[in-house]
Amino acid sequence: MSHEILSVLEYMEKEKGISRPDMIEAISSAIIGAAQKGDSAGQDLRVEISPRTGALKAWSIMQVVDSVSDAALEIHVEKARKVKPDAQLGETLEMEVDPAYLGRIAAQTARQAIMQRIRQFEKDRIYDDYKDTVGDIVTGTVRRRERGDLIIDLGKAEAILPPRERVPGEDYAPGESIRCLLLKIEQTNRGPDIILSRSNINFVRRLFELEVTEIADGTVSIEAMAREAGYRTKIAVNSSDPKVDPVGACVGARGARVKTIVRELGGEKIDIIRYFQDPLQLLEEALKPAVPRNIKVNESDRRIHFEVAEDDLSIAIGRRGFNAKLTSRLLGWKLDIGKEEKEAVGFDEKIAKATEGLNAIGGLDPEHAVRLVSIGFSSPEVFEGVTTADLVDAGFSEEEATDILSKVAAHSQQNA
Repeated sequence: MSHEILSVLEYMEKEKGISRPDMIEAISSAIIGAAQKGDSAGQDLRVEISPRTGALKAWSIMQVVDSVSDAALEIHVEKARKVKPDAQLGETLEMEVDPAYLGRIAAQTARQAIMQRIRQFEKDRIYDDYKDTVGDIVTGTVRRRERGDLIIDLGKAEAILPPRERVPGEDYAPGESIRCLLLKIEQTNRGPDIILSRSNINFVRRLFELEVTEIADGTVSIEAMAREAGYRTKIAVNSSDPKVDPVGACVGARGARVKTIVRELGGEKIDIIRYFQDPLQLLEEALKPAVPRNIKVNESDRRIHFEVAEDDLSIAIGRRGFNAKLTSRLLGWKLDIGKEEKEAVGFDEKIAKATEGLNAIGGLDPEHAVRLVSIGFSSPEVFEGVTTADLVDAGFSEEEATDILSKVAAHSQQNA
């Protein structure tokens, strides 16, 4: 059995990183527990394992008495003195147990207990190894899929990339290298589960911290972020040094820095803007090239209402409303976006122009002309076939309708 124990010790130390003293303690406890459930039930045992050879020694701990009431825990003084001539009443005596005998009664149960302890050691080690890297970016290799989850090999442990933490449209095959944010470690009945993410906003934040030295050294700070994974990220940055342009630092020479991050994110768009404490200034920056106008602020609801030109409306709202949502998250304000009302002026101009056509009808009341144009009568020719009843139905009185039609008829005769 010593050879088997030594093999376990060496394997666990080299392959699993579990120290030999920890494994010896686990194996000793497992053997004692297994033996006490077998023929050695009720005995108080002590087990020693040589860390160098794996040799096993065991002792049964007995109380020296003059009248034995429990043979598993007590030994008569006369019998004790055959082992130790100077044994005294009340003394504790260790009686060596044949390891082979102990091995026979405990082997199978101990093996199972040892494997349980080994699994527990591995779980504890995984937690200890990765608890300080939560929030950091890790690199691993895709191994397989399990119930929709991607299992990622991080070297010392396997981690999980759930569907909810993946970017829509991204797909990875077994063997591919992948970078993720170590989001959290969840304690479960099976042990700790390492949960990864590529859709979390902090994944982008950490990429910027790794790529932009000015962010890493604190010169440039990320003041606000908003992300719709796979579509767009908006990031507002500030600089503690007036000589350092925060946007330029993040973009890099010829866009090198931001391009590296965009490639990592699979082409996700990134808008980098200068941060302003004033939400209205930040709004203007975030919406460029669209220009917000007629801005109204409701402080109590933290709501901003504004309008943009018709040509800019689709830019301000964005595909599926993502740009407006991201801007709202970035500011921390609700946004109401409307189209700038140029239509009212245009409509008045059209009314005026159409009314000019009816003004040719002699004696027609200008107010009646405006009303007629608004319901589609923009020229004398349109009145062909129109009856008094038609105009009454359109809101004119019978007297007004008769007067209008008579003047239209007189105009038509004049121009016949």
